[in-house]
Amino acid sequence: MRVAHVLLTAALTTALGSAPALAAPAEAGPARFPAEVNGGAWPSGHVQGMALDRKKGFMYFSFTNLLVKTDLKGNPVGSVTGFTGHLGDLDFNEKDGRVYGSLEYKDAKAFYIAIFDVDRITSLDMNAEGSDVVTAVYLKDVVDDYAADMNGDGVFDGNVADTPDHRYGCSGIDGVAFGPEFGRRGGQQKLTVAYGVYANTTRTDNDHQVLLQYDIRDWRTYERPLTQSQPHTAGPDQAAGKYFVRTGNTTYGVQNLEYDKRSGTWLMAVYKGVKPQFPNYSLFVVDGSARPVEGPIEGQPKPERGLLLPLLDQGLRHDETGIRGWESGGQYGLVSLDDGRFYLAKDGKIIDGGVTKQTGVAQLHRWTGQTPTPFERIQ
Repeated sequence: MRVAHVLLTAALTTALGSAPALAAPAEAGPARFPAEVNGGAWPSGHVQGMALDRKKGFMYFSFTNLLVKTDLKGNPVGSVTGFTGHLGDLDFNEKDGRVYGSLEYKDAKAFYIAIFDVDRITSLDMNAEGSDVVTAVYLKDVVDDYAADMNGDGVFDGNVADTPDHRYGCSGIDGVAFGPEFGRRGGQQKLTVAYGVYANTTRTDNDHQVLLQYDIRDWRTYERPLTQSQPHTAGPDQAAGKYFVRTGNTTYGVQNLEYDKRSGTWLMAVYKGVKPQFPNYSLFVVDGSARPVEGPIEGQPKPERGLLLPLLDQGLRHDETGIRGWESGGQYGLVSLDDGRFYLAKDGKIIDGGVTKQTGVAQLHRWTGQTPTPFERIQ
């Protein structure tokens, strides 16, 4: 086992760059993680994201309009239902023991981070609005870009891709993850939120992933109960940092965002883009050790500069653009164990008594860095 661990450490270090590998963290909870955790089958939209509480041994799955809590044997512990918006990617905050997820109400022009007090999730079908389980923080930056009138006609075009509106092609938010400030390997953990981006081949200003980093230490002052019929606007005036990663346009931006402590990288799993001039990979990795550099944000209708982040110099390379990436899963859920292993969600559906239900299963993989597919299933 010692030899296998050394070989795995070397493989991940090679695959994810020259930064020194971090030691596997000591686990206070389950000593071993199962090869598979079944999130169940639910009459909802497809599985959107996952989060893991390692110490207490719980997995969380989001299914578009509900959140499910299971133990690591896949037994359901509780669920939160009643969301009328889109619940997306999740991450577990080790500092406060809560789960954070992206939550969208496009028609109301309201975008939130939903915060789940997961210790209170003890039964099925707990209501998101009436159970004191969920609070929400409003993200003004996202609203401003989503609702931007880019052609100056005074009309908000709404939730449609085929429009010049929506700055950077912003369709809202999806990927969320905790990690350090970009360019650092440690220090204060911040919440990083990734934009959704419309797939639109007729414009050139939507070819970056947009990442916002928030210092959430004072967010308790903004948290409010979820009131979906009358969305609140309590939240920070702006993010602590706004960053751009040129990947080429993708379909709805970063679906799942994850920080890997061991390699110091940020993984962005996406639905492939459709612009033929780009490679349209399904996984991009940001070199988290590289300091952001101010530079031009290419393709904007007016010249604009911002903080640019580089992709890791590994994986497949597109000669015409220099963009690096992989062909990979992870769009439906991605969790790093920070030791070379990752849970990737497998989505599916079943018919149960004439009712279509969506399924989500967390499957354990190891990172190999091989191309085109960098993950290998652990059975």
